[in-house]
Amino acid sequence: MIDLRVRTGGQLSSVYEVRCAEPATSVIVKVYAEQWRWKQAKEVFVYRLLRAHEVGPVPEILRVEPDTGVLGCAFTVLTMLPGQPLSQVSAYFDDAQLAHVYRQVGATLSAIHRIEQSSYGYLTTRILDPEPDNTAYMTRQFTKKLNEFAELGGDSALHAGIHAYVANRVGLFRRCTVPVLCHNDLHEGNVLVGQVAGHWTMTGFIDVENALAGDPLLDLAKTDYYSVHGNPVKRAAVIDGYGELPEDWSATSALYRLYHALELWDWFASIGDKAPLPGIADDIRQMI
Repeated sequence: MIDLRVRTGGQLSSVYEVRCAEPATSVIVKVYAEQWRWKQAKEVFVYRLLRAHEVGPVPEILRVEPDTGVLGCAFTVLTMLPGQPLSQVSAYFDDAQLAHVYRQVGATLSAIHRIEQSSYGYLTTRILDPEPDNTAYMTRQFTKKLNEFAELGGDSALHAGIHAYVANRVGLFRRCTVPVLCHNDLHEGNVLVGQVAGHWTMTGFIDVENALAGDPLLDLAKTDYYSVHGNPVKRAAVIDGYGELPEDWSATSALYRLYHALELWDWFASIGDKAPLPGIADDIRQMI
């Protein structure tokens, strides 16, 4: 080992790049806080599922260590994919570069969504509290997130507005009849890019901690809310790269974008980070 660097990590874990002298290969080490140690098995399961279906590039699992006695915490060793997070460079892209990469993002989501699941629900090494249909699952999820919104001090008028909006569109959930694997966090921070022959291209994706089994449009909507931000070039490219969508995809996607905004508001409120809350609340008001 010649160097140890902190890499971009999520709210729930820390990620380190272990640089090694040749001929050894540099690797990624992801460590898990005790309360999130259960997510280790999930990530290993999902990465291996993706690789088994030749969807990627994603990291290869080299070692899984759930025992905290080795480093004082659970950790996983993974291969290091080339590239850097899209979030670090996308601001410097012209429209053609953005379109090229976002078409690849759309194609990647489409490939992930070809992995069908047996039911709807949160994914670990199995589907927790599985629901037989999308209406039951999304009704449950909206109810849960609205309850959290109220408990965390969300605006009562906004709560009522969300409830009414969803109630008037609940029939859209019936459109999805086959649950699929959803990355559920494919934003710019989890998309890796690099230069190949002088052109920026997608080199892989990471962080499958939030994966679930559900409607593919739910996954597309998360990428849209977290990364597209209304940019017409990005949105058109994602759709082009993804391929055929159902006729009512736009209305359904709008409903799912609302869900992701509500969930994000709840998350920040639950960890005491109040700074983003007004902006997310404004997003929700515009959606309903």
